[in-house]
Amino acid sequence: MARGESSSSDHDHAPRRQAIARSRRIVVKIGSAVIAKGGVLDPDAVLRIASDVAGLIKADPRRRVVLVSSGAVASGFRALGLSRPPKDIVSKQAAAAVGQPRLMSEWSEAFARAPGAKAAAQVLLTAEDIDHRTRFLNARRTLEALLESGRIIPIINENDSVSFAEIKLGDNDHLSSLVASLVHADLLIILSSISGVWAKDARPSAPVIVPTIRSLNEGLALVRADRSDVGTGGMQTKITAACTAAALGTGVFIASGAQPDILHRLLSGEMLGTFFPPAPRSTTARKRWIGFSARPRGVIRVDAGAARALRVKGASLLPSGITEVSGAFAQGSLVEILGPDKQPIARGIALYDADELRSIRGKKTAEIAAALGYRYADEAVHRDDLVLLDPTGEPGRSSGDRE
Repeated sequence: MARGESSSSDHDHAPRRQAIARSRRIVVKIGSAVIAKGGVLDPDAVLRIASDVAGLIKADPRRRVVLVSSGAVASGFRALGLSRPPKDIVSKQAAAAVGQPRLMSEWSEAFARAPGAKAAAQVLLTAEDIDHRTRFLNARRTLEALLESGRIIPIINENDSVSFAEIKLGDNDHLSSLVASLVHADLLIILSSISGVWAKDARPSAPVIVPTIRSLNEGLALVRADRSDVGTGGMQTKITAACTAAALGTGVFIASGAQPDILHRLLSGEMLGTFFPPAPRSTTARKRWIGFSARPRGVIRVDAGAARALRVKGASLLPSGITEVSGAFAQGSLVEILGPDKQPIARGIALYDADELRSIRGKKTAEIAAALGYRYADEAVHRDDLVLLDPTGEPGRSSGDRE
């Protein structure tokens, strides 16, 4: 077996072939280490990826590709007189402000030079764009218009120069999984500085790549301490993002962005990288947004009876089952629901604000009007606006779905 290859079997080939065969919409995430060397953008690497993307579309004109490109901070920090990527938020924002136009200019030039020249479109997102349902839908419509033209490659990044929380907490691996959901991608390809997820006992001198990972727990058990100098996301973030996208019905590859024609080779069926098979798509777009995309604005804790009604009966959450409400959130906000053991059970849209829920917690439906002077609804969270979480805290089936 060659260095860095996957150890595979027919059991690993079949889900890959199926995912590749249906891949019409593809999101490609490019890590900083793939296109920036020592904090300097590498035009040859950018052109190589752009040519690979153009080749995929030329081979099948029905394909549509979205890029999620890291590299803004890595492209700009040296202009600030720094010798290393900055750690503090303000310096990262400043570096991103310098680096983002440089990054887009390089991508635009690369796609103009690539076979079957395409135009590049910059789309900057923040977590707030994903959290707010209307802005989420507007972003989707914009991307749909760009993709349907067939002439444009959308290139997406977090709006790092103005987005404090995203630089501190976010990463483009996570963003790529959200974008895959946003555009209903068939395939997400995360290009990194390494060839895939290494087997637990693999050595740097002879890495063995795990060909297929089928669950978050399986993937996280393989996490190593390895991390690139210019990237912000280690292997744990990549595995988590991959499992999130796979749970939404998108097949995912983690592979080396340094390998020539890596996109073409993956979609030709070569056993490269690590593959995460997609789960069946069984939830609506709204429930995908509730479960995976938006961030909860508050927490509701429930008693054992309410927890069982949610999990087993697929019921709505009634005020009578609420024991505690945390946070300050408005009516219509996304909230996380915890069981009596404080473990996450579900996410959903609150029909009352935080103060109202505190006033009616533990009360029966008939007592709501007396407590508040009015009644919007019988439920605190309706089953149609609720997504159950699996035991790992990740979104699972929707309330009311049957096993």
